[in-house]
Amino acid sequence: MPNKPPAASPVERTQRRAAGSAKSAQRIVDIVRVSREVFSNRGYEAATTTEIAERLGISEATIFTYFSGKRDLSVRVIKDWYDEIIAHIDDGMPRRQSIRAQFAFVVRSHLQLFLVQGTGMCALVLSEGRAKGKPLVDQLVPLQRRYTAPLMDLFSRGQASGELRSDIPLRLLRSMVYGPMEHILWEAIVAHRPIDIDAAADELIGVLWPMLQAPRAELAALRRMRSRIVAATEEF
Repeated sequence: MPNKPPAASPVERTQRRAAGSAKSAQRIVDIVRVSREVFSNRGYEAATTTEIAERLGISEATIFTYFSGKRDLSVRVIKDWYDEIIAHIDDGMPRRQSIRAQFAFVVRSHLQLFLVQGTGMCALVLSEGRAKGKPLVDQLVPLQRRYTAPLMDLFSRGQASGELRSDIPLRLLRSMVYGPMEHILWEAIVAHRPIDIDAAADELIGVLWPMLQAPRAELAALRRMRSRIVAATEEF
């Protein structure tokens, strides 16, 4: 009788599991990457897991090994996209600057990320994630809460410092900002209207900031500056 191969050692079994896990992780990364391309180009309804599998050179069954279906896959694609936006804002937020400067950074970053890098994804979320009866609505609600969290945190800090008005609920302040931005995005996506991102951001900030700013906040800021100047001169 042929000799049986020696049993794998614990170290070898661990190495094999690690290699398998790394391969699976890379497979998921590849599936999500190509799926983003397909969903961005086709939209949710027209996108198919068949096309995604064909682009990757794998079977459709392989996709279903990692995702339960197109809905599950699309939610993962949107989640990863939101995570990228959140990370960009968290990493770049100029927290040592004024609340206004931080607000301007958030507005400009959103327009840049949506219109330069994510027009197709933005169209997917706006068309499929907002209308009742669409398959993604329930799944996107918690994702959108996470996505808007940096702005809500900024508003909360601005109210605490007295720079932003506190007589309006945070959720309404959020709508005051995202509503106009969404309108600009629709113009760019649906009407194929070219948008000057810097100009649009400046216009939005110029319109929105006076509405968000606390009454007499500018005067209070000048008084704080005067106090700092006086304190600095007294040290000499």
